[in-house]
Amino acid sequence: MQATDIRNPTERNKLILAGALGIVALLFLWWTFFGFGGSSNTGIQRPAGQSPQSVANRVPSKLPQTSVVESNAPSQDVPQPVVYRRPVSAPEAGRNIFVYFEPPPKTEPVPVTPTPTPTPTPPVLLANISPANVFAKTADFTLELAGDKITSQLRVVIDNTEVPTRYIGPQQLSATVPAALIANPGSRQVMLRSADGKVYSNTLTLSVAEAPKPNYTYIGIIGTPHHIDTAILQDKSNKETLNVQRGDLLGGRFRITSISEKEVVVVDSNLKIKHSLGMTTQGDRSNPLQRPTPRVDSEDDEP
Repeated sequence: MQATDIRNPTERNKLILAGALGIVALLFLWWTFFGFGGSSNTGIQRPAGQSPQSVANRVPSKLPQTSVVESNAPSQDVPQPVVYRRPVSAPEAGRNIFVYFEPPPKTEPVPVTPTPTPTPTPPVLLANISPANVFAKTADFTLELAGDKITSQLRVVIDNTEVPTRYIGPQQLSATVPAALIANPGSRQVMLRSADGKVYSNTLTLSVAEAPKPNYTYIGIIGTPHHIDTAILQDKSNKETLNVQRGDLLGGRFRITSISEKEVVVVDSNLKIKHSLGMTTQGDRSNPLQRPTPRVDSEDDEP
């Protein structure tokens, strides 16, 4: 390695420049780590109203771009008090964390009853019917009806069944009621109505009662198998036995029309209704062949 010749002006200038650069580097390092002067504020002072960015722009370009520390920042060497801030999401004081929200019970809506529409007054008045009470299983009969504003276009309707009607006047008409409509006991609704249904009347009730039945029991016969002429009946009221024949009248109402081994047929002389008394083993049959005095009405005693 060749030694430097200090007597050479060029070499001597290079050594002087290198020494000066070394001294500048040492000064820069000393200023960076220790600073100059006795002030403890190592930060860069900035005038009021200027941002840290504007102050940083005024720092000489030769200085290293290190982090800028504000002058009012506390020193890391001095202990600082720790300020504890409660988290916002913490539960409130005195609140039970185990309590949960329960929705209120559902209330059923109160049904609103609509106001009933009043029934309009019928344009025709039906005042009464005659007869108002009949027995079931009777024959056809004539029903008389009276009222007001009756016209010839109106017809008698019984349980929605139109029956033959005869117009008599503005306040009266009549109708023929077939036996099929009164075959069973119950109530029938009677009204007047036109063919198109626009003109109608109020309704009245026709009561159909059960027809009276003979209060006797058929318990035996007297005669031969080929000729049976006497039937033994027992009164259900007093348990008395009666010997009856065809044509006899029981209780002044029921006429004996037929006698057989199976049944005795009687007809209601007032209502013309037929009744059948079937043979039964019940009743007092201790001496069925004895002929007690019959308690029947003859045709001569019939009123």
